[in-house]
Amino acid sequence: MDAFSYLSVLLSIILGLAITEVLQGFRGLMQARSRTVLYWPVIAWGVLVIVMAVQAWWTMFGYRHIEDWTFIVFSVVLLQTIATYLVAALALPDARGDAAVDLRRHYYEHRRWFFAMLLAIVLVSLLKSLVVDGKLPDPVDLTFHGFFVLLSLSGIVIAAPRYHEALAALGILLMGAYIGTLFVHLNR
Repeated sequence: MDAFSYLSVLLSIILGLAITEVLQGFRGLMQARSRTVLYWPVIAWGVLVIVMAVQAWWTMFGYRHIEDWTFIVFSVVLLQTIATYLVAALALPDARGDAAVDLRRHYYEHRRWFFAMLLAIVLVSLLKSLVVDGKLPDPVDLTFHGFFVLLSLSGIVIAAPRYHEALAALGILLMGAYIGTLFVHLNR
């Protein structure tokens, strides 16, 4: 087994747990549908977190050519998957028990932490490029990172519900454009 195959197991487990976290949240909402107050941005962000986790896993294939893994390099890559898991843990509420599940209330109670962890993912992604490649991403990728930073910071600072509804729609468009522009094909 080569180093990448060995190290990618832990990364895959954490990303799998992130996806599981969101899917369990959706399962809980389906089971609690009669006592759930819907708020569509929560649903949108839940789907986007799954897409982000899959995109992170998809791009990790590009690291298979790294032969000299150091603990620092691996730690930075690992940190991004941990931040992805934490975003997943905040995306949807725990719908167990008999209490009403108010998605809007959940969203605004956790929005600062949620967007702070999104920001962490983006910043660690930039750090990862510096540590792994020795340089920042190419200009197109770097531009997307800038947009994600602005999206995350504004989600932390601005609390207006209409803004957050627009932010969820923007998140969908931005992530779709990011993947469509840079990650349609597996990096060979």
